[in-house]
Amino acid sequence: MKKLHFINKWTALLILISLSLPFAGCGEEDNPADAFSVDFSYDFIDDNNIRFSNTSEGEYHIMNWDFGNGRTESTTSKSKAYDVYYPEAGDYDVELLVVGLQGDKKSAAKTVSISKTDFALSFTAKVNTSNPNTVNLVNTSEGTFGAFSWSFRNKVIENETNAVAYFPYAGTYEIELQVEKDGETYSSVQSVSIAANDPDYFSKLELVWSDEFDGTDVNTDNWTFETGSGGWGNNELQNYTSGANSEIQNGILTITAEKVNDDQLAGSYTSSRMITSGKKEFTYGRMEIRAKLPSGRGIWPAIWMLGADIGSTGWPACGEIDIMEYVGYQPNTVHATVHTSAGYGGNGSGSSKSLETAEEEFHVYGLFWTEKELVFYTDSPENVTHRYAPASKTIENWPFDKPQFFILNVAVGGNWGGAQGIDTSIFPQSMQVDYVRVYQEK
Repeated sequence: MKKLHFINKWTALLILISLSLPFAGCGEEDNPADAFSVDFSYDFIDDNNIRFSNTSEGEYHIMNWDFGNGRTESTTSKSKAYDVYYPEAGDYDVELLVVGLQGDKKSAAKTVSISKTDFALSFTAKVNTSNPNTVNLVNTSEGTFGAFSWSFRNKVIENETNAVAYFPYAGTYEIELQVEKDGETYSSVQSVSIAANDPDYFSKLELVWSDEFDGTDVNTDNWTFETGSGGWGNNELQNYTSGANSEIQNGILTITAEKVNDDQLAGSYTSSRMITSGKKEFTYGRMEIRAKLPSGRGIWPAIWMLGADIGSTGWPACGEIDIMEYVGYQPNTVHATVHTSAGYGGNGSGSSKSLETAEEEFHVYGLFWTEKELVFYTDSPENVTHRYAPASKTIENWPFDKPQFFILNVAVGGNWGGAQGIDTSIFPQSMQVDYVRVYQEK
């Protein structure tokens, strides 16, 4: 028993000694954090171009470069070198971040000094005190460069050293100058503040396109006839023909809905649906259509617009602007509605207005469309039918910063037009259109 006790004492001592010594085989190469070192070198190609090379050693697999001038690169190629352009004199902090095989990271940083300015991007933007809704722009960039452009309010002005930007509404706006040099694009952005709305904005818009419906035929440079009798998403009963239900006489376009039979099925009526898709599309402006409407229960004429990207985004994401809709069972009442992903169909944003002579006389159905709001009116801008202006604009409630095309059609029946049935004795019924006009900023 004593002998056994003596041996246990020595065993415990040996264990303590072994724990105090490093484990065999655990050198630096087995610790991922110490398995590589990070460094890089650089050489001047000329005064403004530098070539960077990775000189890191060890085992690693990802290199992330930040060249200090806005350019970043990521690579797994250890031998890849980068030629980097620094157009302006100054000091630039360059960093190489390397990621090891176990995800551990190390970095090296160096300051590169550029002594000569080859190209400096700059511009001035000053509000015109005599016309406070305009901003005078001057491209003050230094050095040699190619094409350049100004961007603001979804507008672009190209290659004008001195340009004028127009802002009809109060607010803070960004102006961007983009300059091309040696195949690269450089950008600078400034903010400007406009103190007040331009009270004369509406009257400053100029006529940029119209169809006055002169001549004897529908102008196919402007319009395409959509055809078919599939119900058009609303269980409508008309078959749209390729022009047989439209005619032009004495400067008036007439779209006529005619009865084929009393079956009350798709194809029991014929009519026309004319669109400017792919031919005449517009973003913003003042749109005015002068028209006289048909009458009778079951008739459903419309003057409206759809987003030109409907083929890729679908409806209602493309946005729909119903400048005027009319259902015959509600005589002398015109409707204006907006459909978006945030609200469509029966949940669209719309309003109605009484118009006693809608069927007997021509009236102007107007839309005043800016980046701020959609204002629908009848005969004059003061006679507003509906106003649509979300306080916080999103892609769901405001798909209206891109082109839309016009649609003129007369439907029969359908979910809304036929909600109270169809009076088969009223046909034929026609919508007459005097003109379609678009006014925009020049």
